[in-house]
Amino acid sequence: MKSLPLALGALLLAAAPALAASLADPKATAIPPEKKVSRELPTPYTANFSGGAVPPASGQPPDLAYGAYQRGQYVTAFREATKRIEANPKDAAAMTLLGELYNQGLGIPQNPNKAAEWYKVAAAQNDAAAMSSLGLMALDGRGVPRDPKAGRRWLEQAAALGSPTAAYNLGLILIGTGQPADEAEAAKQFRKAADAEVGPAQHDLGVLYLQGRGVAKDPAQAAAWFRRAADNGDLAGEVEFAILVFNGTGVPKDERAAARYFLHAAQRGNAIAQNRIARLYASGRGVTKNLVEAAAWNLAAAGQGLSDAWLDQAVIGLSADEKARAERLGNERADPQ
Repeated sequence: MKSLPLALGALLLAAAPALAASLADPKATAIPPEKKVSRELPTPYTANFSGGAVPPASGQPPDLAYGAYQRGQYVTAFREATKRIEANPKDAAAMTLLGELYNQGLGIPQNPNKAAEWYKVAAAQNDAAAMSSLGLMALDGRGVPRDPKAGRRWLEQAAALGSPTAAYNLGLILIGTGQPADEAEAAKQFRKAADAEVGPAQHDLGVLYLQGRGVAKDPAQAAAWFRRAADNGDLAGEVEFAILVFNGTGVPKDERAAARYFLHAAQRGNAIAQNRIARLYASGRGVTKNLVEAAAWNLAAAGQGLSDAWLDQAVIGLSADEKARAERLGNERADPQ
């Protein structure tokens, strides 16, 4: 990056493949496809998550085990789930909850082997959440012998039963093969999860539409899915959407709106967004030119390993006081948590 005249849009666009390297080129994926399964998606018992257990419908008795889990009262959740299974040995939701507690070590010592046992008995009752968790455990060799084929089968069964997390993780496995037929199927699986408002799936589906992999190339569709991913808190989706808005790809060009998205993602700790908003502040595009802000965001990005020689040069004329302020702000922003 040597200059920043009117070519800023091209520089911004160049960030897109880096954000979605796992989809842009399977050979360049840093994590093997079978390992790039979700570790940050909601658990089957996360509040308002459409793919797992949900509170009883209005007018029905409250689910005490589920409610306790939601409140973080894990010992109570364990006790109530155990009581339910004693009353009904085929209570799959309670079995899956026990598996979740053992899997994460919530309220009880973590025990992947016991987690797998509970997931298996719940899976025997056709519980999609349990099948999805078993698939991930088989892929990792955690609680059960490592068996990628078995893991994929569990995910396929769970996805067929409507589990969004299973559909998403199955899509990640499929996209890693590089085969056109698998890419098309991956797009279908991502769509299932995306329709359930799973942010990472919305981002990845957007990448496929942007690149024309598994689906017809459609920048407008890509932008729409990136926007939904951003609305669901997905950082990669937010930055991708900002890039498209800045360049006017698939959406009307709007540098001010793009700057707002970059700034929001930068404040959440995304290094690429920090670098891009720094460049916008340095050039005065989408925001009022402010070299102190540019330097501060440049420092925050550099703290995460994303250096930029052009920005280093652009802010070299700051006064000692301005440099001190930029360093203070940069240090504060280096750790948004």
